Amino acid sequence: METVWWWSSWGFGLEGQDLNVWRMALRACLVYVVGIILVRLGGKRFVGKFSAFDIIMAIMIGSILSRSIVTDDHFFSHLSAAFVLTLLHYIFARVAFRFDWFGTLVKGKTHVLVRDGQIQWPAMKQAYISESDLMSVLREASGEEDLGQVRRLCLERSGNVSVVLRAGD
Repeated sequence: METVWWWSSWGFGLEGQDLNVWRMALRACLVYVVGIILVRLGGKRFVGKFSAFDIIMAIMIGSILSRSIVTDDHFFSHLSAAFVLTLLHYIFARVAFRFDWFGTLVKGKTHVLVRDGQIQWPAMKQAYISESDLMSVLREASGEEDLGQVRRLCLERSGNVSVVLRAGD
C-alpha cells in the first residue's frame, strides 16, 4: 500500500514535485473522471438539459484555460491539461457511441415516468420528480393536462422531457 501511495504522490506531484506537463495531464484525467462521477451522483436535475458528460467538460476546460490566462506559471502545462481533457472527452464519446453500457455509465439513462396514463412511481422516485413537477413538465412539453392522454412520458438522459400522446380516438 505504501508503494501505491508513493507512486500516486510522485505521479500527481502531491509532495512538492514540479507540476510538469505529464503530472498536469494525469491530474486532468483524474479530475475529469471524478467530475463525471460527482455530476452523475447529482442526477439530471443537477445539470439541467446538459449531460454530465458535457457539463463537466465545459466547466473543467473553462477553469483550466482561465488559469492559463491569469497565472504566470505552468502556461503550457495548463494548455496540455486542457488538450488531454478534450482528447479524453473525444475518446469517451467514441466509446459511448460504440458501447451502450458505457454511454449509460457516463451519460445516464432514460426514465419512463408515465406509461399508458399511469405514473411510474419507482422511476419518479429515482429521478426525484414530484407529481406536481411531472404535471408542470407535461403541460410545458405537450400542452396536455390529462395523464390519461399520455402514452409515454420520458425524462431523457439529456434532461429533456419527451411526451408521446395517445392518437385521437
